[in-house]
Formats: sequence, C-alpha cells, structure tokens
Amino acid sequence: MKSLRDSRDGSRAAGDPARGRHPRQSTRSAPPAAAHDPRVPGRRPRVSRLVERWLGNSPLGLVLTAPYTAYVLVVFIIPFGVGVWMAFHDYFFTAPGVSVAHPFVGFDNFTEVLGEENTRRAFGNLGLFMAINIPLTVVLALALASALNAATHWRGFFRVAYYVPYVTASVATLAVWLFLFNGSGAVNNVLGSWAPDPSWLANKQLVMPLIAVYVTWKQLGFYILLYLAALQNVPKELHEAALTDGAGRWQAFRAVTLPAVRPVTSLVILLSIITAGQIFTEPFLLTGGGPSGASLTPALLVYQRGIEQGEPDAAAAIGLILVTGVLIIATVARRVTERD
Repeated sequence: MKSLRDSRDGSRAAGDPARGRHPRQSTRSAPPAAAHDPRVPGRRPRVSRLVERWLGNSPLGLVLTAPYTAYVLVVFIIPFGVGVWMAFHDYFFTAPGVSVAHPFVGFDNFTEVLGEENTRRAFGNLGLFMAINIPLTVVLALALASALNAATHWRGFFRVAYYVPYVTASVATLAVWLFLFNGSGAVNNVLGSWAPDPSWLANKQLVMPLIAVYVTWKQLGFYILLYLAALQNVPKELHEAALTDGAGRWQAFRAVTLPAVRPVTSLVILLSIITAGQIFTEPFLLTGGGPSGASLTPALLVYQRGIEQGEPDAAAAIGLILVTGVLIIATVARRVTERD
C-alpha cells in the first residue's frame, strides 16, 4: 500500500513539477475575462443598462442642463398647461383663499372670442404685419450681409452698427420713433405738405406697416449676423467658377449664394414668424392698439382681455388660437423653404 501511494505521488509530481497537479487539470482553460467584464454591452448588469437607457451615455450632461430644464418647466410648460385648461373652463380671478367652481364649457370660449370683431381685427393686423415684416427681413438681411461680406474696410464697425438696435431696449428705440413719426415729428417737418394726414401713428392705413418696418429695423442686426456666418462658409471657388463660365453676378448669386444660405433663410423665416406672433411691446407703447384697433395684435388683445378686463378664460382661448396658428404657419413655411 505504501509503495502504491508513493507511485501516485510520484506520477503527480511528474505531471506537474511545480504544483503537483495532474496533466489533465493543467489543460483546462480559464473562462474568458470578457465574460465577467461589466464593460461588455451584452454582459452588463441590468441596472446599468436601465440607467444608460434613461440617462444616456453622459449623465453629467443632464445634471448640467437640469437648471434650464427646470426653468422651462416652471416658466413655460406648466403655465401653458394651465392656460389650455383655462381655455376650456369658465375661469375668473378670485380673492386669495376663495375656492369656487370652474365648470367645463368646451369650446364656448373659442366661439365667443372668434365671434368678436376685435379678435378678427387683431389676427388680420397680424397677417398684415407678417406680410410686410418677413419678406422685408429676409431681403434686407441677405442684401446687407452680402454687402458686408464683400466689404474690405470697416467691417467690424458695420457689424456693431447693425447689431446695436437689436440689443437696445425697446423703450429707448420706441422713444426715438415717437419723436420721428408723431404729428409734429422730424419726418413730418421734412416732408412738409407731403406729410400724411392724419399722421403716421394716427393713420389706420399706415400705423401697422410702420410698426412692421420698426420691428424689421430693430431685429435686422441679428439676422444679418446669421446670414454673414453662412456666407463666409460659401467657397469662393464656386463664385469664381460661375463667373468663369460666363454667368453674371446676379446669376452667380442665384445659382451659388441662394442655395448655400437656404438653411439660414429657413431659420430666419421661422424666427420671424415666432417674433411676429409675440409682438406686444411695439403697439402697446406706440399706439396702445389704436387708432380704432388698427394696431391691435393678438398678444396685446390677450393682455387687455385677461388683465384689464378680467376675462382670463377668453384670453387663454385667444392665446391658444394664436399658438396653433403660429405653429401651422411655421410648419408650412419650413416645408416650403427646405424642400429641394
């Protein structure tokens, strides 16, 4: 028995001199390390996959954007939801701590406001404003940006000069326009007998076009910078090739520049539509919506009905109609400007 045990020990030692293992045991391969590696997508824990699914690859980005997300939620999303609820209920302001019923009225608020002349006039004025402001903004911004892109001297000065009205408070610039276009203003003094009667801000036919021109002038600097950035990315070789092939400057502009800046044109039109839908300060400070509602806008009407007249449900209905109309117009404009 002892000799048999010694022979077994000897065979183990011969099979694995270092550890005394049997040769068959040394041939076993260890399981691949990747099978237990949590970094392998197919082998990650379920919790890790769920976290990545909801938070993305960089959860830190959500942490950094959380303050702005909370701001949008509190300042925009929640008030918009409350406004939609108000538009379908009989809602009115009450004293703090007083609880009253606000019954559901369906589309009664919408029927009421759409049947009023002021509402139809306000949306008609807005349509006139858009018809003047949007084409004028696109044409002037692109023309001035092209001229600025071709300029070799004073380029920085003109950039600042174009942008100053955009960053200047509306109250300050509107005071200048009041000085220019009131009954005894500088423009009427220059025109003399050619001055309109009644004057600019008291003329039903001229007041809304004047406001549209003012908003175009004030916002123009921002759109010029957008177009200028796009024009500087257009290769000069394309223009040179077009001119070499015999195209004139206008033909080269249509064939090269306009297609190259089409995305920016779509953006400018979209931002102009949104700005037009929000127009409030200019008619409120210049004319208060007059004369006889000629400069009344939906945003100004929302303020009058909701704050001055104490009818927040009607004001919410007008606001919801305005938001829906702006979304429809913006969607159509984007599809038209971005299609090939």
